[in-house]
Amino acid sequence: MDKTKTPEDIDHDRRRFVETAAVGVAAAGTFGLFPERAAAADDSTIRPFRVSFPDADLAELRRRVNATKWPERETVTDETQGVQLATMQKLASYWGTEHDWRKCEARLNALPQFMTQIDGLDIHFIHVRSKHENALPLIVTHGWPGSVIEQLKIIDPLTNPTAHGASASDAFDVVIPSLPGYGFSGKPTTTGWDVPRIARTWVTLMKRLGYTRFVAAGGDWGAQVVDELGVQAPPELLGIHTNMPGTVPADVSKALNLHEPAPAGLSAEELNAWDQLDFFYKKGLGYANEMALRPQTLYGLADSPVGLAAWILDHDDRSYKMLARVFDGQPEGLTRDDILDNITLYWLTNTAVSSARLYWDHSVTAKKGFFDVKGVATPVAVSAFPSEIYTAPRSWAEKAYPKLIHYNKLPKGTHFAAWEQPQFYSEEVRAGFRPLRKPI
Repeated sequence: MDKTKTPEDIDHDRRRFVETAAVGVAAAGTFGLFPERAAAADDSTIRPFRVSFPDADLAELRRRVNATKWPERETVTDETQGVQLATMQKLASYWGTEHDWRKCEARLNALPQFMTQIDGLDIHFIHVRSKHENALPLIVTHGWPGSVIEQLKIIDPLTNPTAHGASASDAFDVVIPSLPGYGFSGKPTTTGWDVPRIARTWVTLMKRLGYTRFVAAGGDWGAQVVDELGVQAPPELLGIHTNMPGTVPADVSKALNLHEPAPAGLSAEELNAWDQLDFFYKKGLGYANEMALRPQTLYGLADSPVGLAAWILDHDDRSYKMLARVFDGQPEGLTRDDILDNITLYWLTNTAVSSARLYWDHSVTAKKGFFDVKGVATPVAVSAFPSEIYTAPRSWAEKAYPKLIHYNKLPKGTHFAAWEQPQFYSEEVRAGFRPLRKPI
């Protein structure tokens, strides 16, 4: 008799990953007993949260990885046709035999994690308070194909700066939410969870935690969220930090979208940014186009862990090359376990398709492109990493952000700056927000 689980059984098991304490934390500070799924929509209950996936889910993941039906090798000698077969087979070999998800689970559960409902949706977040007085509240937002796992390495440097060679006056209280449809947050069942709505949700979250003033940082989707926060400019927001800024001038953006030549008069630094963006617009947008147009079509990502892994690796050219080098055994800012922890989270939570829908919701309402100038009204700190999708020139940043308070070009780092280069990233966040500090 075939005892293999059906997809319905597997999805049911995945939903049992939460081990929540029976104690709910009410906004007024009182305590009561609340079952994990009993909180009323839009109440202010903050529920403790723990991660615990069944052993059967991990066994099923390994079975699927090891049963992968492989295609033939690419017909070129480089990555121009996509993620290379050799890279994926090295990844699958390690994932199917040696990777230990329980270590990542233990790291997550060592941190204070919570769940709360905002606008009818469960929002998962990590919340670590600093031991230092006057710590500045900071909300950090991940992107796709990321998760809260991207930010784990920056929590201690930001909340406990004296242990990392910095001053107590640089301390932060750190809040790291999972985007709607990502990780442990709820999956929207209706349309409309676009970037402006997420930005408003983050303001509600920070106020619910008791913060009357805060700063915000993010990359990828997180960069879109912080730019939007800067446009909305709620009174609680002091400023934003971005490592994927929206600085591209309108004439440059138009030429890129229409595949026209670069506008005349660009400096050498601006031409470098043009070349990076021109390559991405012509060769790197396939994943984003599919998710923005037809996210529901991506059933294969929910059915094949190796298919999911390949889709996640193929984000942008320079990041992919870095990730591939990791599986070739070369030392990088990430390890095989770092990469597979994040992919495994997507698999176990079954969020490949729900996370992709953010691109669809965004495409319906967005008035500006990812890298376009948005009209941010708040103070802004920009960190330009050399192997990001594009390295924003200072000249563009100064025009895009009239209240630019910090700009720095880093010597190393890809799209996943906080994850891959946590020391540089933490130093940048400290320096970027230092001008905004005052007793909170």
